[in-house]
Amino acid sequence: MPSLAQMTGSLHIHQFYIGKLKAKQEQLFDSDPELAMLLDNVAAVLSSHAEVLAGNIADMECDD
Repeated sequence: MPSLAQMTGSLHIHQFYIGKLKAKQEQLFDSDPELAMLLDNVAAVLSSHAEVLAGNIADMECDD
């Protein structure tokens, strides 16, 4: 099982890439709406995964 520090690092990486995907999606919205939608979908999947990670981190912090 990953440590709390590893999970927190993973959450920060998720948040970083979600921000990058959202920014790129906004840039591409007018020129390539299909790619923008794909990037939005990827960001949504990462966001969902980040929510699970955040919940797991909160559980680990409560256990300590």
